[in-house]
Amino acid sequence: MITNGMNRIIPAAIHILNNFHDNSSVGPVAVPSVTHFRPEAGMIGLAELDDRTFAEKCCGVKTLAVSIRDRKFACLAGRRAVVTGSSSGIGRAIALELAAAGAEVVVHCRRSGQQADEVVEAIRSTGGTATALAADFSDSRALVPFVEAACPTLRGIDVWVNNAGVDLLTGAAADLPFDDKLRRLLDVDVQATMILGREVGRRMCDAGQGCILNIGWDQADRGMEGEGGQLFSAAKNAVMGFTRSLALSLAPAVRVNCLAAGWVRTAWGEQAGRYWQQRVRSEIPLGRWGTPRDVAAAARFLVSSDASFITGQVININGGAVR
Repeated sequence: MITNGMNRIIPAAIHILNNFHDNSSVGPVAVPSVTHFRPEAGMIGLAELDDRTFAEKCCGVKTLAVSIRDRKFACLAGRRAVVTGSSSGIGRAIALELAAAGAEVVVHCRRSGQQADEVVEAIRSTGGTATALAADFSDSRALVPFVEAACPTLRGIDVWVNNAGVDLLTGAAADLPFDDKLRRLLDVDVQATMILGREVGRRMCDAGQGCILNIGWDQADRGMEGEGGQLFSAAKNAVMGFTRSLALSLAPAVRVNCLAAGWVRTAWGEQAGRYWQQRVRSEIPLGRWGTPRDVAAAARFLVSSDASFITGQVININGGAVR
């Protein structure tokens, strides 16, 4: 009789769980197990019940399913987040994703106020909360004041994403001498990331919690031929090493991780020639360019409480790219 009862409960329970949607706030998941089963329920007066009602009465599956339904994966409701370099590209996608998860977001730009305002408006149009702040991170004197401006704007900071970086591959910067490119890259991608990470980390430690996410490059530790490979491997290896050391320095109160993005179709990818289009597809087992949304989805997870046991990690977001 017990075996027959379980044979009815299991498929009915699966049916109930699969028909609930994940659409609200974070909460613990209660998982049905055999310990919830009451064998006497299958023996006394339930023989004529349909399978769904039988499962609900025998092991409380309906209550458990509601608990799962009430839990939203990687929810950021009530969190306050700053995403640097978020007026376009990967940063824009991260800002939108964190806002969609419920976070209140500060959108940072260097000068492109209109683009930042458009990101803010996109967030607000879906019921989110966002504010734009401008700062030129190539000037080290602007870094701490930016943190000081962001903190009261959000009434504290729970999540900080160091995404700001210089574009040396498109526009006038692509024609700069190597030394000038190196200086710009070190000023923004390395120095700003480190100073902001340390300043924000100190404040988060004082508050007792927080999460910092940096942006690296999946080929930094392997190297890539050419001027661009030399420049970005130097800068992003610095960021990735800094991530690991900062994580050790700020634990256990603050988590620090790094996303090492691979071939992601941003401004340069959109205009890359045939050689690069073919090379990207040949190096990526998944057979396509990555998108800013791919990086943003990983960022959302890593800054959420669902990643609470992950720190000091550099995680490749690159479609399994190999060379």
